[in-house]
Amino acid sequence: MSLDALKSDVKNCRLCADRFAATQTAHAPRPVVWFDQGARILIAGQAPGMKVHSSGKPFTDPSGDRLRDWMGIDEDTFYDRTLIAIVPMAFCFPGYDAKGSDLPPPKICATTWRAPITEALDDLRLTLLVGGYAQNWHLGTKGVTATVQSWREHAPDLFPLPHPSWRNTGWLKKHPWFEAELLPELRASIQKAL
Repeated sequence: MSLDALKSDVKNCRLCADRFAATQTAHAPRPVVWFDQGARILIAGQAPGMKVHSSGKPFTDPSGDRLRDWMGIDEDTFYDRTLIAIVPMAFCFPGYDAKGSDLPPPKICATTWRAPITEALDDLRLTLLVGGYAQNWHLGTKGVTATVQSWREHAPDLFPLPHPSWRNTGWLKKHPWFEAELLPELRASIQKAL
């Protein structure tokens, strides 16, 4: 399958239409995935949030600002599909539950799309696993803190990261080694990959 055909199939995916219609948000699928031939860095995140669902562009929220800061790159570089692929574990906003909390990414998305996309991206040099869902899928680990603490076991080709959400500000304060030790190595690996 050509890369253009693959991107078209992803854009038109409706595997989770009934599931999303049954959520509190009762929304339709809108896959948000960002890649092109030549991408050197893969960002494997969790799933788009409501803001990204609305914008149709990944990480157009404060989490994106924090992630770009962690990476040490500007928006133009971040959104250059020929340099950076953003392929979350689920491409659509999963919706909210009855209490207003984010639902987990449906596994069918990764099961269906992960292998064909990563096989098509044959120039990848660095992978960032952002959050527990991506870390569990790629590494089979459970527990973000322990996985991120073991970052040296995977560097310089792969970096597990906590989710850059504001909800993790407390986590960052409790783990100063993340900014002091991991981020300089991450930024150096990104510059080398680019």
